[in-house]
Amino acid sequence: MNIDLSRRGFLKLAGAGVAATSLGALGFGEAEAAELAHVRDFKLAATTETRNTCPYCSVACGIIIYARPDDAGKRRVVHIEGDADHPTNRGTLCPKGAALKDFVNAPTRLTRPMIRKPGAAAFEPISWEDALDRIARAMKDDRDANFLLANEAGVPVNRWTTTGFLAASATTNETAWATYKVVRSMGVVGFDNQARV
Repeated sequence: MNIDLSRRGFLKLAGAGVAATSLGALGFGEAEAAELAHVRDFKLAATTETRNTCPYCSVACGIIIYARPDDAGKRRVVHIEGDADHPTNRGTLCPKGAALKDFVNAPTRLTRPMIRKPGAAAFEPISWEDALDRIARAMKDDRDANFLLANEAGVPVNRWTTTGFLAASATTNETAWATYKVVRSMGVVGFDNQARV
C-alpha cells in the first residue's frame, strides 16, 4: 500500500498533531482532567522527621520516623522508612522493621509504667519516678539478702546470683561497655545481651 503524501501535506499533518498535543498538555483534554483528579498530595509534606534505631533485633538498623499532628493535636507516626545514611542498613529494613508504624501506633502499646499490686486482677498506671524507685528498692533488698562475699573456701567472690540482667541490643559499643561494667560492679552474675539471645 502506497501513501501519496507530499512534503506540504506531511508538514500540515505534523503541525496539527503538535497543536493537538499542546492543547492536551495545557489541560484542555479530558484525559488531563482525569489524571489531575487522581493526583494526591505528597504524604510526607508537613511532617516532622526524626531519626531513630529499630527496636527489634541486634542489628540496630537506622530508621526515619515521620509524624504529623492528628485531629486532636497529638503527634502521630504516619510513615517509617529505612535511613539511607545509616551505616548498618543503608536504607533497607526487614519485614518487622518495615511494619514498625503498626507497632508504634498500636492501641495496646504500653506508653507508661504499669503495676499489678498483690491480689489485684488488673494493672494500674504509676509514674516513672515511682516505678524506678520500686525497682531500685527491690534490687537493693534482694542484693542485701543474697549477696555472696566469699565462697565455701573463704575466697572473696562478691557475687549476686539471684538477679539477672538483660541488656538492650540497639546501643553503641560504648553504652554496652558501660552497661556491662555497671552490672558487673553490682556483682550480678547472670548477665546477657539481647543481641545474643
